[in-house]
Amino acid sequence: MLLGTVLVLLFLSGTPASAHAALRSTDPDDGSVVKQAPRSVTLTFTESVGLLDDSFRVFGPDQRRVPTGEATHADGRSDTARVGLPGKLAQGTYTVAWRVVSADSHPVSGAFTFSVGKRSATSTQIDTGPDEDPLTGGLYDAARYLAYLAAALLVGAAAFALLCRPANRSPLRIPLVTAWWTLLGSTVVLLLLRAPYEAGSGPAAAFDASALGRTLTSRPGLALLARLAVLLLTAVFLVWLSRRWNSRDSEDSRDSEDSRDSEDVQAGHDRPETVPLAVGTALAVGLALTWAAAEHASAGIQVPLAMTSSVLHLLATGVWLGGLVALLLTLRRSSGEDLTEVVPRFSRIAFASVTVLVVTGVYQSWRGLGSVSALSGTSYGRLLLAKLVAVTVLVMAAAYSRRWTAAIAAPATAEATAQATARATASATAPAVAVRERVAQPVGAPPPPEATGEPKPPSSGPEDGDRDTPGETDTDLQRRGLRRSVLIEVAVAAVVLLITTLLTTTLPGRAQAEAAQQAPAGTLPPTTLVTVPYDTGLDTLDGRGKVLVTVDPARVGENGIQAVVHGADGGPIVVPEVRITFTLPSRKVGPIDAELRDVGYWSTNSLTLPLPGTWTMKTTVRVSDVDQVTVSKRIRIAP
Repeated sequence: MLLGTVLVLLFLSGTPASAHAALRSTDPDDGSVVKQAPRSVTLTFTESVGLLDDSFRVFGPDQRRVPTGEATHADGRSDTARVGLPGKLAQGTYTVAWRVVSADSHPVSGAFTFSVGKRSATSTQIDTGPDEDPLTGGLYDAARYLAYLAAALLVGAAAFALLCRPANRSPLRIPLVTAWWTLLGSTVVLLLLRAPYEAGSGPAAAFDASALGRTLTSRPGLALLARLAVLLLTAVFLVWLSRRWNSRDSEDSRDSEDSRDSEDVQAGHDRPETVPLAVGTALAVGLALTWAAAEHASAGIQVPLAMTSSVLHLLATGVWLGGLVALLLTLRRSSGEDLTEVVPRFSRIAFASVTVLVVTGVYQSWRGLGSVSALSGTSYGRLLLAKLVAVTVLVMAAAYSRRWTAAIAAPATAEATAQATARATASATAPAVAVRERVAQPVGAPPPPEATGEPKPPSSGPEDGDRDTPGETDTDLQRRGLRRSVLIEVAVAAVVLLITTLLTTTLPGRAQAEAAQQAPAGTLPPTTLVTVPYDTGLDTLDGRGKVLVTVDPARVGENGIQAVVHGADGGPIVVPEVRITFTLPSRKVGPIDAELRDVGYWSTNSLTLPLPGTWTMKTTVRVSDVDQVTVSKRIRIAP
């Protein structure tokens, strides 16, 4: 149910993913008027970017697409994008739509304008092409989330089996196989959807052979191919490990039939498996690198340290969160004898993982945010706060689980004390025989207090009132309590991974602040369109309607004004006069007459507004010698 809910949230997210390369500047500048037509358009970004076949789309004053050359990097700099323009460009305003792929694998797009000679008389909305296909974006994000879940389960279940060494590993086989196939399938889906995700097109483009070929040679594509290679090696490793476990289980079974000392059999499970552990660690690191090499850590400041931190963060996440699932399954299938050894081991491993997560998480947060104000002032910071809250809940649930862990471990501690006492007195006293008989009880069964003089289990353990069924033992109650608390941890962990997935598709606060300091193109709209409705009281076609007034660029200095009058039927009409004046009441400036001229519509390119602020624009429409109306509107003029 939880998995289905978060997948629905991913699919229904209507906002496009924020990219991680921010635009620093454009050449020509956004909204500028150049005397001579430029030979090329150049963009500069905050980090290196990858280019697409359709990275640039340039539209002329007639709204037709202008033929351009192939997109390249300017002067060999990977943080730039450049496209050549035709030798002769007509006068007027040009719109440049662009789309590139940031270094951390996410597409980024935008548009800006420049004018040759003079601005176009009218400003019309131009379809600059696709930005983000909702279905492709939803499928891609869902596949990313499944990949995170599967990787955490795969790493965590394998680490649990090798480090905690449960006697019965059969409950872990299904999650290991399921995680491997899920990660394989999600990786293939990501590889196929990579091209349409970058281009902003529909999922059908995934079957374009040429687009897939380009994906396979790109940085994100190579990272996904490396992940597939690591998964194939992991499959070989898991098969070998399974056979090794089967062989060891058979040996343990024969040892039991031969009535050998049970301590020798248990020692086989207590010895760390050095070779499998080393191979498994290498594969896990390789798997984590396929994420670190294509996401946040691969771009920005301190890349080597960031990638190392990212790998450690991903591994610690897998060992802890994936290990929780493995522990939950083990609690359902293993005996109390096994749990007294396994649960304390996992508790220690989980504590170490949380420590690594805290250290690497603090570093990554500092690297991504850049400032304290970004914590509440950016989407990245707010998501980070949500993740912090979720992780806090997760740690609180883990702390509650440690109560049950301590209760389960208590019999094992008492058992170890009894064994030491028995060995010390075995050759000296007759009562040692009774001690050996008691020690021969199954590991995990609490020794009788009257026989050992040991105190009863701590009061922090389960109470009689917690029992669901009559005759339920302390061990059963402890297992049930731990299973419930671990189940809560697993549910919260799924939410943490969902927020992590969203964080990887959100513009970091540091990149956002860096781009803002550079005053990039697109921070302010190049034009401001104001609709001014009017009604002279006449029951005629021109007696009422609206005036569409365009102020370009709506900044301090010289501005262009275009005013087109529309009648009652919505079509353009001709009127005797349109007059527009500007007043800045807060500074007692104005009125400044725009001095519009009739050129088929009402226009001027020489209005100078000296100060920024909220100006009052008064539009007077005269439809006859005696009939006119004046309407006031507020308009923001930027510095």
